[in-house]
Amino acid sequence: MAMSSGFLGAIEKVGNRLPDPVVIFVWMIAALFVASMIAAAMGASAVNPATGETLSAISLATSENLRRLFVDMPRTLTGFAPLGTVLVVMLGAGVAERTGFFSAAMRASVSKAPKALLTPIIIFVAIVSNHAADAAYVVLVPLAAIVFAAAGRHPVAGIAASFAGVSGGFSANIFPGHLDALLLGITEPAAHLLDPSWTANIAGNWWFILAMTFVFTPLGWWVTDKIVEPRLGPWAPANPAAEVTEEDAEEAEAVSRRERKGLLWAALGALAIIGLWAAMTLGPAAPFINADAGPGERMTPFYNSLVAGFFLLFLVCGVAYGAAAGTVKSQGDVVRLTGQSMADMGPYIVLAFVAAHFVTLFNWSNLGAITAIHGAEGLRASGLPTPLLLSGMVLLAAGINLMVGSASAKWAALAPILVPMLMLLGVSPEMSTAAYRMGDSTTNIVTPLMVYFPLILGFAQRYQKDFGVGSLMAVMVPYSAAFLAAGLIMVLGWAALDLPLGPGATVDYQLPTAASTQP
Repeated sequence: MAMSSGFLGAIEKVGNRLPDPVVIFVWMIAALFVASMIAAAMGASAVNPATGETLSAISLATSENLRRLFVDMPRTLTGFAPLGTVLVVMLGAGVAERTGFFSAAMRASVSKAPKALLTPIIIFVAIVSNHAADAAYVVLVPLAAIVFAAAGRHPVAGIAASFAGVSGGFSANIFPGHLDALLLGITEPAAHLLDPSWTANIAGNWWFILAMTFVFTPLGWWVTDKIVEPRLGPWAPANPAAEVTEEDAEEAEAVSRRERKGLLWAALGALAIIGLWAAMTLGPAAPFINADAGPGERMTPFYNSLVAGFFLLFLVCGVAYGAAAGTVKSQGDVVRLTGQSMADMGPYIVLAFVAAHFVTLFNWSNLGAITAIHGAEGLRASGLPTPLLLSGMVLLAAGINLMVGSASAKWAALAPILVPMLMLLGVSPEMSTAAYRMGDSTTNIVTPLMVYFPLILGFAQRYQKDFGVGSLMAVMVPYSAAFLAAGLIMVLGWAALDLPLGPGATVDYQLPTAASTQP
């Protein structure tokens, strides 16, 4: 890595002095125990505006919580949502990587592509792939590193660009998806506190998230090529190519022939898996379509199936490539390669163990919900004009996101206050949702508490062993700052110009006469 200097260098130096993430989470669990005891003793609480229920801080040192901690320990680990996703996908991806399929496919795909176009392509694909939810982190990010490395560019820059697209642009996309159904589904009961007739429109943020996609893609491109990659410096592989002899050239041509055959077989395998998924999505009695659900939730089984789909896709492609290229000679080879891929995931499983317990204990203490509710109440009491209030929503969501990663959990706590408050100020529930999701999206990539942050760090350390927590934070801060600044401008501009947020969704809102008489 190039010599660190300036503000980002300071972030990197300070961050790299931090202990291993596992140790950090252990310290945070200890601090959480102390904080919960103090908050409970002080009677910290908040009223859930949706239910009227008073949420009180709960000490984690009670007999009941201590018993739950140790009795539920296995369940806490296995119930950690990212763990299953990572392990399932990596079972297939590990085989595809070790048979040589990924390397051959990436070399073939970028052999004639101009290097300058790799960055926007990676970022755009990363943004669109967030419909695949968690699978995008464990599939696209390592692939981006391979693509960049194959093109002679720094693989960590590919990791950063794809991570910025998948996570920093988590709310952006070209089509509404499961996140829209989830967030607007939370918005609807919040709006019903004032207007029981209001119904959520799954496409209510469509134009907004589409604009986010075409704002974040060139912005991420500029940050990658002008800030991140120059700062990383030139990249040299650990084993640079030696002088090529005539015998080496003949062997390389033989390998190339085997690789082309392997890629052809892998392509046929990919078509088979894609055809299978298409049949189960578009065919009669399609199991991946919930015909009884509303329009926004009909595709939920399909989105949820993508983790298994990626597993089978990479497994089949890897095995087909290996059988044709000669890197897989028996069934035992496939089992051995899957075992090796799981062995590489050992450090992540250790980290998942402590991270899962921190998240679970944080939920038990109620401190996350109490913090979110009081933060929203403070924003409401500020008396800011509506445009600045929307900006405050963006900053509030961005700030809380550094501590509480779940988009739905934060919005479930914030929406019952913020949505009715802004409705009374003439702002539609769709605009409130758009402002929230903008802030929630932009700071995912700079907090070590984000559940996939350690996984991304592990990907980077494959190429640069001394790459630490501070290094990753320093690499991602420019993306986060640029996306947040652009997001604030977008929200302010959208509200000022009164642009439609989606089909039938406007910025302005007026309470029906009957609803306006309610307190």
